[in-house]
Amino acid sequence: MRVNQRIAAAQVRLIDSDGTQLGIRPIAEALGIARTKGLDLIEIAPQANPPVCKILDHSKYLYEMERKNRESRRKQKAGMLKEVRLSPVIGIHDLDVKLKHVEEFLNEHDKVRITVVFRGRQNQHKDLGMNLLKQVQERLAAIASVEQTPITDRNRLFMTLIPKTH
Repeated sequence: MRVNQRIAAAQVRLIDSDGTQLGIRPIAEALGIARTKGLDLIEIAPQANPPVCKILDHSKYLYEMERKNRESRRKQKAGMLKEVRLSPVIGIHDLDVKLKHVEEFLNEHDKVRITVVFRGRQNQHKDLGMNLLKQVQERLAAIASVEQTPITDRNRLFMTLIPKTH
């Protein structure tokens, strides 16, 4: 962002501090108008032809831009990673309830890690966990895609789902 004498264009499209357009003016005239008002000439759109400049107080403009950035960051929500833990011998109704939670997370644009935890002798039957994850994947195919295929880590089996873009 260029201010006052740093603006390199010969002519600029000038906008007054209250938002009224003053038309295309030579840079010297635009700087003179800004000085008489005790304000700065700020280049708003340098890519335009001729560049668009506005008569404003530079520090107030910087403050407003920072405030807009802060506001947009506050409204922005990064895709959080949610985790849902399952047992390889989970009941059908319990699985339905867990999958309903997973759907809610995916509708909120969050990533979901499905974890199947094996205990004791269940470790010898990892195929039950793989079948369960395939079943989950099939049931959620309409709203989710697999980001990370099932991975085994000691007594756990992981799979990460991401929401499909609409």
